[in-house]
Amino acid sequence: MSENIITIYTDGSSRGNPGPGGYGVILMWKGHRKELSAGYRLTTNNRMELMGVITALEAVKKDAQDIVIYTDSQYIVNSVEKKWVFDWVKKDFKEKKNKDLWLRFLELYKKHHIKFVWVKGHATNPFNNRCDELATLAADGRDLLIDTMFEQSPGQKTTRGPL
Repeated sequence: MSENIITIYTDGSSRGNPGPGGYGVILMWKGHRKELSAGYRLTTNNRMELMGVITALEAVKKDAQDIVIYTDSQYIVNSVEKKWVFDWVKKDFKEKKNKDLWLRFLELYKKHHIKFVWVKGHATNPFNNRCDELATLAADGRDLLIDTMFEQSPGQKTTRGPL
């Protein structure tokens, strides 16, 4: 990895699982910092963790960047660093959740040199704590977005809140 590393912190949250949720992101590069967040009316914590990573990577405008992503989501870190998600692709995500988001993630993942680092959540890391704050504020906000793929998946109730 080069000296021009893009540092990303992400966190996802849901109030109930499923329930209203949100993600928070901090991107840092060469002294610049950008915060991103959004809330959804019905989703899960793992979907919000993934959406945070996807949103962060979508914000990176140039391909082939060196990126370190810090997250408190063992689901994400283990899925990528232990190569589970690549096995899921080979099996067409049979009996795995969040296929739509993992496929979006993998398209972005292929464009960069990415390392994931797990950080303890709700602890002493100020960037992770800020992402948690952004995620929970977004989840508790008004004008929540619709996680269409989740709400339209079999077995999900779609009558939560106004359209």
